[in-house]
Amino acid sequence: MNKNQSIYFVFRLICTTFVAGMKYTLNCNGRLLSLGESRVMGIVNVTPDSFYASSRQQTAGEIAERVCQILGEGGAIIDVGACSTRPDSTPVSEAEEMERLRLALEVVRQEASEAIVSVDTFRPDVARMAVEEYGVDMINDVGEPTANSEKPMDMFRMVSRLGVPYVYMSRRATMTDVLMDCAEAVNTLRSMGQKDIVLDPGFGFGKTLEQNYEVMDQLERMKMIGLPVLVGVSRKSMIYRLLGAQQEQALNGTTALNTIALLKGASILRVHDVREAVECVKIVKSLKFKAD
Repeated sequence: MNKNQSIYFVFRLICTTFVAGMKYTLNCNGRLLSLGESRVMGIVNVTPDSFYASSRQQTAGEIAERVCQILGEGGAIIDVGACSTRPDSTPVSEAEEMERLRLALEVVRQEASEAIVSVDTFRPDVARMAVEEYGVDMINDVGEPTANSEKPMDMFRMVSRLGVPYVYMSRRATMTDVLMDCAEAVNTLRSMGQKDIVLDPGFGFGKTLEQNYEVMDQLERMKMIGLPVLVGVSRKSMIYRLLGAQQEQALNGTTALNTIALLKGASILRVHDVREAVECVKIVKSLKFKAD
């Protein structure tokens, strides 16, 4: 059996084992977050260099205002990031990322103590700090920008020990390779005892403009693995480059792609513009209800 055959066997094994019995519910530190209805994850960027300038929150006041906005507009999850992973960026040190996160998470917990909070990080020790010191409910991992193709085993071990839901993102270029990559990751995480896993096909990471749209076109194939899917296309270059626009003009394109993603089975939308995404969820839910 060659390598590709072995990977396919693992993929089929995971599908057979988990699809039938998988429940789309996340255990967030003892609170159950149902994904029976798609949810919106609002972005809080405490970085000075995130790709979308209007999303940057630097002070305690700005962070508090953003948290209240996310919840007020219907967001179910607050995703806090303190280290930019935009193309060509240089990641800040681990110590700097932790310092930024401590400021932000302190504010988040003061403003919304009961909110479901996710931290966007590729560093295991940052994940540990966030969960152990601030009770963060989920780790959203886009993978280290400078990493090779090896799986992030240290992060896998850390989240399995912490016992919080984990978002695994694939940087592979085609849907077939994304599926194989995710299947391998799920197999490894399950062997370590990780229970709640969300998969992200990685729009904007390791893909050309055309490949991003090919993956979106085939997004429903991710249902084969039987796990919730997170989609993050908000104001990304795959939108504004295609339209010949700027990030500030990419909301309409974002809404269009979010709607398509929902129709293809996305369980979580990670967005800058929460109200518009929540409206997409409501409209698609209405269409599905009528279709039933």
